Amino acid sequence: MESLCGVLVFLLLAAGLPLQAAKRFRDVLGHEQYPDHMRENNQLRGWSSDENEWDEQLYPVWRRGEGRWKDSWEGGRVQAALTSDSPALVGSNITFVVNLVFPRCQKEDANGNIVYERNCRSDLELASDPYVYNWTTGADDEDWEDNTSQGQHLRFPDGKPFPRPHGRKKWNFVYVFHTLGQYFQKLGQCSARVSINTVNLTVGPQVMEVIVFRRHGRAYIPISKVKDVYVITDQIPIFVTMYQKNDRNSSDETFLRDLPIFFDVLIHDPSHFLNYSAISYKWNFGDNTGLFVSNNHTLNHTYVLNGTFNFNLTVQTAVPGPCPSPTPSPSSSTSPSPASSPSPTLSTPSPSLMPTGYKSMELSDISNENCRINRYGYFRATITIVDGILEVNIIQVADVPIPTLQPDNSLMDFIVTCKGATPTEACTIISDPTCQIAQNRVCSPVAVDELCLLSVRRAFNGSGTYCVNFTLGDDASLALTSALISIPGKDLGSPLRTVNGVLISIGCLAMFVTMVTILLYKKHKTYKPIGNCTRNVVKGKGLSVFLSHAKAPFSRGDREKDPLLQDKPWML
Repeated sequence: MESLCGVLVFLLLAAGLPLQAAKRFRDVLGHEQYPDHMRENNQLRGWSSDENEWDEQLYPVWRRGEGRWKDSWEGGRVQAALTSDSPALVGSNITFVVNLVFPRCQKEDANGNIVYERNCRSDLELASDPYVYNWTTGADDEDWEDNTSQGQHLRFPDGKPFPRPHGRKKWNFVYVFHTLGQYFQKLGQCSARVSINTVNLTVGPQVMEVIVFRRHGRAYIPISKVKDVYVITDQIPIFVTMYQKNDRNSSDETFLRDLPIFFDVLIHDPSHFLNYSAISYKWNFGDNTGLFVSNNHTLNHTYVLNGTFNFNLTVQTAVPGPCPSPTPSPSSSTSPSPASSPSPTLSTPSPSLMPTGYKSMELSDISNENCRINRYGYFRATITIVDGILEVNIIQVADVPIPTLQPDNSLMDFIVTCKGATPTEACTIISDPTCQIAQNRVCSPVAVDELCLLSVRRAFNGSGTYCVNFTLGDDASLALTSALISIPGKDLGSPLRTVNGVLISIGCLAMFVTMVTILLYKKHKTYKPIGNCTRNVVKGKGLSVFLSHAKAPFSRGDREKDPLLQDKPWML
């Protein structure tokens, strides 16, 4: 009996039969196990089953944590970064990109070789050998000329031969992608890209795994493994940006009353799957203004009451899909498909949701050969509406006389008004005429009454043209206005500098008033709007106020007639 067992062992060895089962792709590429029905219903075009055998002699398998990983690359470890444009709508394409991150001071050149970066390291030996791996010198062009054993290493882990290279550009890395019980092999340089169609894929999160090998003589060794989660969805991936002028922080979903909010819908469709689909947008702002339906992805809406509102948006479109099978007889029954996509139908949007004049998708618009499936996307947000500063205006600019000892400086008084909520802080930025280079910035708290009248005094260094920005803010809002201010050169002998020291007789009052009015009018600093900011220029009233200041020492009794002087502004 013992001799019989020995003969059997000898025959097995002579026949070359392995005593240990060969590794398969699923044993090498991770621990994700997929049942048979998922493999059958998630077929990827051009991909192979991970039940195939893996060539362990040409592509050795290292377990995670083994010491051999430390020596897999000269100068350190290579990291692989895997990204995708997930989430993907069922039926669209999803793209995966793997980028290799080499150790410090290493990069890939135009020929695919790995070289040291210049001026990155000071090692003296780099001057003689700039290569980390010079794969061009050891090119295998001659191995493609015959089918001898010399070219047997030019194949993938499943034994399929490499595609013939074009020119001198070499692909020195082998990428193996694995998902849903299937794998895809590809040659590449420091990055690789793979796209798959999701028409038959199961809705939900899935895992993509990638292992990368590099050339090592006439074999390959692993240098990095990476995996990432991607999502297949039957809902249109959408995101809504909300913007409002004067809103201090748009990310907190708190906005201002009586100012329009601009809504912009962004559809995540990197593969352009929906390019030729009609898309409708149904807006419900939650303030009892009704349902708005349009085919435009932007819309603005103004809330006129304070409070909290539930904003709801529904996006609807019809996409190409497989035609439904014939309706089974009542006596027959079918089991549901493992995929959670809705059944293809020729349904149209509900007429009750369509405004007058909206062209819905009729059955006659759809070819009998191409069925379409309705897809929907949803966005919800809770919006809070509060009071805020709605508008800021400069209504007056006046020159302030200063001592003759400071001829190069100018002081200006700005009268600023606002509408809406009462500001709690004010900022002034003085810049060059292009409003790009800031020269001075001053911010301070303010206490303004309900009339919101503010006087701001600012200094200017020398003559010239300046851009002045005024910003008034509170906790929820930030409103601004801008102006260009022209500061002319100062004349030391100008009556403007000495007007306060002149004694004037009653008989010369009329002439004095006229002269001061003309001088002040010339000194009045003109400005013009910058950009799209809201600004008002008060022409007649500004001159009247200047004249009132000139007549002030002689007509104290008439000052209460000027509204600006009655409402004494806050001085900043």
